[in-house]
Amino acid sequence: MNIIIPAYQPDDRMIKLIQDIKTNSDYNIYIVDDGSGDRCRPFFEHAVLLGCTVLTHETNQGKGAALKTAFDYLQKLGVKDGFISADCDGQHTWTDIKRLAEELPSHPTSILLGSRRFVGKIPLRSRFGNLLTRSIFSLITGNKIADTQTGLRGFHADMLPWLAEIDGNRYEYEMNQLLMAKKAGYDFYSIPIETIYENNNKGSHFHPIRDSIRIYYPILKFGMSSILCGIIDFAMLFILKLLTKDLLIAVVGARVISSLCNYLLNKHIVFDTRKNKRLGSLIQYYLLVLFIMGCNYLLLSFFHENLRISLLISKVITEMLLFIVSYTVQHKIIFHEN
Repeated sequence: MNIIIPAYQPDDRMIKLIQDIKTNSDYNIYIVDDGSGDRCRPFFEHAVLLGCTVLTHETNQGKGAALKTAFDYLQKLGVKDGFISADCDGQHTWTDIKRLAEELPSHPTSILLGSRRFVGKIPLRSRFGNLLTRSIFSLITGNKIADTQTGLRGFHADMLPWLAEIDGNRYEYEMNQLLMAKKAGYDFYSIPIETIYENNNKGSHFHPIRDSIRIYYPILKFGMSSILCGIIDFAMLFILKLLTKDLLIAVVGARVISSLCNYLLNKHIVFDTRKNKRLGSLIQYYLLVLFIMGCNYLLLSFFHENLRISLLISKVITEMLLFIVSYTVQHKIIFHEN
């Protein structure tokens, strides 16, 4: 069994974890120094003395890049055993690493996830962040995962080429693993682990705003595409009305142009399926457009006329629901590449 530990500015907690692993097993440990600097060099030198292999980034490149450096290294070694990725900040224990390692052979097509139980004294940002991320993940993929942000994960050696090709160099990389797994033919298997947050998790290098944007980037791209095409629709409506003097032509023409722009943006940028040349995706997209339009009217009528909710609130609720439906259908069906 192989253990991968991406490390940026670690402390004694990393050394303690290494000692626990070495005392209780013969596992190989690979540590990636992600540009931690001279101040942290003694920790990595200590790790080498304890029998670890240390791979080094001269500058900080991010957790995703550190993991992929380790994956590339294992590929070159030609490892046949499975491997576990664990964090260096004291959140993961030898007991939980061992639990994943023992379970891994029983799940040959699954990624094992060490699932934290968010009970007790958990930092608010961690509790809220995990709740938000797992809710969005469930809505857009249809898969329920108790802990989408866990860094304790188990993989099989045959996953290495796939893992090395996934986009993302920082915290978004781990989310991209989950988003791409089903398409690659892999399932998830969650194993409960201990939830540890020392000193209110102040040792974490996770930046709440910057790294959250990276994690939610696929969804944000979809949202920005929708907003941009909404602006195009609005502008074309007035331009065509000015040119044709006909409101119906202006409305229909604006929607045709804006929806085509939306299709091209989603195909080439949001879901990046440029290699998919099939005409069927365009037909499916416009069938979805018609479906969304119909649902828009029905939901607005239901909320505004039946439930007596204000038109503004009804519109907001309707657009949020249909945004999720539209993203899910396009992600899983229209722009899904087999």
